Amino acid sequence: MSSLFLQQLARRVLFFDGAMGTSIHEYPLDIEKDYMGRENCTEALVFSRPDVIQEIHESYLAAGADAVETDTFNGNVITMADQDLSDRVYELNVKAAQIARAACDKHATPDKPRFVIGSMGPGTRLITLNNTTWDEMLESYAEQVRGLIDGGADILLIETAQDLLQVKCAINACLKALNEKKKTPAMLGQGGDIPIMVQVTMETTGTMLMGTEMSAAVAALKPYPILSLGMNCATGPTEMAEHAKYLGEYWGKAISILPNAGIPTLVEGRTEFPLKPEPFSQQLGKFVRDFGVNIVGGCCGTTPAHITKLIEAVGAVAPQVKVEKKPLPAQVSSLYSPVESRQDTSILNVGERTNASGSRAFKKLLEQEDWDGMVSLARTQTREGSHVIDVKAVKTSRDNAADMQQIVQRFVRQANVPLMLDSTQPATIEAGLKCAGGKCIINSANLEDGEEKFAVMVNLARTYGAALVLGTIDEDPEEAMARTADRKESIAARMHDLATNKYGLPEEDIFFDPLVLPISTGMDKDRRSALETLEGVRRIMKRFPNCQTTVGLSNVSFGLKPAARQVLNSAFQHELVEAGLTSAIVHASKILPKNRIDEEQWNAAIELIYNRWPDTPVKLRDGTETKDPLQIFVNLFPDDAKEATTKTDIRTLPLEERLRKHIIDGEKQGIIECLEEAREKYTPLEIINDHLLDGMKTVGELVGSGQMQLRCVLQSAEVMKMAVAHLEQYMEKVEGETKGKIILATVKGDVHDIGKNLVDIILSNNGYTVINLGIKQPISAILDAWRQHKADAIGMSGLLVKSVNVMEENLNELNALSVSVPILLGGAALSKHYCESHLRSIYKGKVYHGRDAFEGLRIMDLMTTGKATQLDEEIAGRLDKRADVDAKLAALEEQKREREAGAAASSGLATLVRSNVRTDVEVPAAPFFGDRIVESIELEDIFPFINKIALYRGQWQFKKGKLSDAEYDAMLEDKVDPIFNRLKQQCVAEKILHPKVVYGYFPCGSDGDDLVVFDAKDHNKEIERFHFPRQKGSKHLCISDFFKPVDGGQRDVLGLSCVTMGQEVSTRARALFEANNYSEYLYLHGMGVECAEALAELWHKRMRQEFGIAGDDSPKIRELFTQKYRGSRYSFGYPACPEMSDQEKLWRLLKPQRIGCELTENWQIDPEQSTSAIIVHHPEAKYFNV
Repeated sequence: MSSLFLQQLARRVLFFDGAMGTSIHEYPLDIEKDYMGRENCTEALVFSRPDVIQEIHESYLAAGADAVETDTFNGNVITMADQDLSDRVYELNVKAAQIARAACDKHATPDKPRFVIGSMGPGTRLITLNNTTWDEMLESYAEQVRGLIDGGADILLIETAQDLLQVKCAINACLKALNEKKKTPAMLGQGGDIPIMVQVTMETTGTMLMGTEMSAAVAALKPYPILSLGMNCATGPTEMAEHAKYLGEYWGKAISILPNAGIPTLVEGRTEFPLKPEPFSQQLGKFVRDFGVNIVGGCCGTTPAHITKLIEAVGAVAPQVKVEKKPLPAQVSSLYSPVESRQDTSILNVGERTNASGSRAFKKLLEQEDWDGMVSLARTQTREGSHVIDVKAVKTSRDNAADMQQIVQRFVRQANVPLMLDSTQPATIEAGLKCAGGKCIINSANLEDGEEKFAVMVNLARTYGAALVLGTIDEDPEEAMARTADRKESIAARMHDLATNKYGLPEEDIFFDPLVLPISTGMDKDRRSALETLEGVRRIMKRFPNCQTTVGLSNVSFGLKPAARQVLNSAFQHELVEAGLTSAIVHASKILPKNRIDEEQWNAAIELIYNRWPDTPVKLRDGTETKDPLQIFVNLFPDDAKEATTKTDIRTLPLEERLRKHIIDGEKQGIIECLEEAREKYTPLEIINDHLLDGMKTVGELVGSGQMQLRCVLQSAEVMKMAVAHLEQYMEKVEGETKGKIILATVKGDVHDIGKNLVDIILSNNGYTVINLGIKQPISAILDAWRQHKADAIGMSGLLVKSVNVMEENLNELNALSVSVPILLGGAALSKHYCESHLRSIYKGKVYHGRDAFEGLRIMDLMTTGKATQLDEEIAGRLDKRADVDAKLAALEEQKREREAGAAASSGLATLVRSNVRTDVEVPAAPFFGDRIVESIELEDIFPFINKIALYRGQWQFKKGKLSDAEYDAMLEDKVDPIFNRLKQQCVAEKILHPKVVYGYFPCGSDGDDLVVFDAKDHNKEIERFHFPRQKGSKHLCISDFFKPVDGGQRDVLGLSCVTMGQEVSTRARALFEANNYSEYLYLHGMGVECAEALAELWHKRMRQEFGIAGDDSPKIRELFTQKYRGSRYSFGYPACPEMSDQEKLWRLLKPQRIGCELTENWQIDPEQSTSAIIVHHPEAKYFNV
């Protein structure tokens, strides 16, 4: 009999309940009595307080829910062992299902039956993390399922899944228990007894906890007999939208979505969820209408009120919305992402180098148990073009199953590539499958040992959701391996019938291997092997077009010289692809296109493949003649023929070139040995001045031409520092031995020092003595240092506009003291023209503008070598050109003003006072008035909001340059992502970042260009007033326009926030700089800055949720960085609100000193890794210039 739940689902959208845990925590329960001494073990209430659990069920059923989840989220053997309840798991699940059943029966009617959902959470241990094993988890879940079934569950729900391997195991546990009970899984259109549902949890990162994309989950779970795939927990509906859209487009079965009421946060000791019932239901209702979602409900933070509103938004008897599905191509997948079995621009390349039978390098790594080396080899293959990697751990003297387990456990987490598990031993294959969350390929099954072993391999594929290679081998006692195209096709047809019709394996998951045999033996029986394989591929693909084909390509050239093998393999693959081949096990980087192979060699390979003999003999290099195409082909490759390589070994270069190369490449390895060799020929000073500094000069030239990036410069500087430190022990210290001295300082009130410190690095590694005073330095301290060290110049830096004003004040102070030392100025807010015109004109000495560290180096080089007049002439030339341009622009501007004045006079129109920003926008309700402090914020919640483009390209200076998109992406994956991931782990483990927030909401109203802020309690009492500039042209925008007028009869709401990552990150970064660890300094400093921005982004999202306006948020975090949301977040100092002194008003309102933030004289926030903002809810509020 078909499941009643399926019958209802076929007719309409079904509604699940909300949060069990949230509801339980509303009850005043005693830990000892109610929780049975097991704190936070809500499952214990099934035994002690069934009345509470049933009451919660009934509250959701009364709200209109069609189904309720049992209180068994953690009710499996593994998790209950932590609560000393593992021996009561069956009893627990039976009783929990009975409680839910009683509640459902009480509320059920013939028109509206109610259903019991057996809840199965992820538990506390994951297979992929090696916390448990497949077998242990399988039995743990199976015992839970037995209890749920016997207690009367209508549905089995695997929810909050964090690991694909856990999902696969739980599905198999459900199937095992159902089979024991003589029941079948129910699916739409197929009937059955009890449906199995799966819900994964997609974190704010956009993936599951283990890093799995939704597309990978779809690829891996598609083969299983489950009713639905969906999501629950972790985020609100907005963050789920992108994933829900993908499911709506590509998942061919039912879809369930149960979001949280937003992202939870601990506020003043309370866990709060920001999303109220109305916006929650509106957003989730869109999923039903737009994506065809047919099961909806709530997770953490959702209440009966949320479910009531949800039913109102969707409709109690709303039919399912039919959306057009896109065909899902045949796929395999890693734990992280899918790969299509049919590639658009190539065949599916399966890397062959992690095969102990064919790779001596891998075999050696296996013997040495060098697991990291194997991972490196696997990742190398992906960089070389492999879409899948073949894993074969077969060695007679070892436990092959144990080796396969060890290898796969590492590969699945450290190499983002699907795996082909290669063995004739089912136990070895299964050992790997039990560790692989993605959709693997099993290599292989055949009929050599009859149908019994064939069935074992096919059933492994079905159990673990894998694709399967079928080799054309049968029981023929004379010649089991099919040599002819006829036999290849015949055996393929037989295996296809068995695999699909008898065992239910999908056609798309079959990879036929028509077998490649060597044509390099010279034996007559082998000469047609390649030709027969080509024809076999052609026939199999014509007969079974939905299946795949694959071959072990390099078998064709077995025994030949490497150069000959490369040509023959390349030519044979070319012909196989023409015949319809879709995949090959191959060393992808060794396959060359036809245009890169000598024409004579290529033609000889083709003749050999097709076994075509010439009419007349060909003379070989040894003087003999032959018509044999194999001998003719081999003759083209002399003994010294080698495969081409582009790698240059630095050790082969001349000594002087090696010294420069170490500096230019930032290569530390071998530098000490190179220096010791150089000391036999040169003095330490000659090594430094003539060779190492020459390398640094080249570094500067490469930077200037855009061929080198900052990160590489820092690596070069570290090597330079290391080299000089090593040579100093052999040098006599001579007083005054320096190219020059400079005092560097960030000006008073400014906390930013990254730019100044980069100048320090470059100058100090190019022979200058640098006295770096640090941040917030008054002119008195700068002058004291200048006098003490008798420096040749002073360099001042600052980030913001106010710092430029301080620089001007400092110059005037120097004038008053009759000091005329050369000054270098730099910083983001200081333009070259302003420096060279205004600031240079007021100072009695020389002032120069340093755009970056290398321009600072050039200025110092020219000054200290008596060539400062060259700089002065260049400045004069720039000023003359600028004066000409300014004069022309002034004339044009005057003409424009005259035209506009004439037009205004003739029309009688006055300039608009206010913009056309809408004034009828509904004011969202503030969740509270006043301010709150939040100190318990998990870094894992902040990291997904880091703008990687700003971090990688801006802070860390990993620029694309001349790299292609593919090369740049590969560089980020190989070099930059590991740095990012390492720093995340380090910041958590070492408590480097201390995120804190103070934020609030205040009644407000606009008064012309002013924004009036009122008291949180007395909404008529003015407490602050901000004045914002208005655009003179364009739209005449002003921030105050985004708020309702102060005299309009209704108060608007202003949001304010200040966030910080704490002082520790600045302290750590400074220590790295002082230890000459420049790269790590740059990385950690940038990480701290972008984490502060990420926290601001996260908290702005939180405030939109509290406002109830987060429904307009893009589900893609990266699009939030471009304001794909309602409203705006403005920080002081930017064009729309440029007045930095307004920070003082925000300080009076929020009192950020309570989270460790202070204002400097320039109104910057200390610590540097902090930021503040005003939050505007108006939908038209975006960034604009004034």
